Amino acid sequence: VQLQASGGGLVQAGNSLKVSCTASRRFFSSDAVGWFRQAPGKEREFVAAIAWGGGRISYADSTKDRFRISKDSAKNTVNMQMNSLQPEDTAVYYCAVRTGSPIRSIYDYKYWGQGTQVTVSS
Repeated sequence: VQLQASGGGLVQAGNSLKVSCTASRRFFSSDAVGWFRQAPGKEREFVAAIAWGGGRISYADSTKDRFRISKDSAKNTVNMQMNSLQPEDTAVYYCAVRTGSPIRSIYDYKYWGQGTQVTVSS
């Protein structure tokens, strides 16, 4: 499956942005779709994930109070609303898919999109 992440851009600190993930096929009820990010010089880290079937959600501690992940079944899209963005949120944001639960480990996600750049200025 091919994934496409979109919606990144340049915003000022305190503002919001929504990134979206679409796929070349319909998401299955057994899929979990995750968002990860990688800042320059840092390792890729988990941000949030959602189970397509059932909608179970998990968040990283650093984003759980500001970010919201959701699915749009009609558009076959997973969105992530990012509020109160801070300069430390600057990164390339990737979406990924695995079969199973919406877990945090990047090594368990099989398919990855190309990423979308989010830059937060102070």
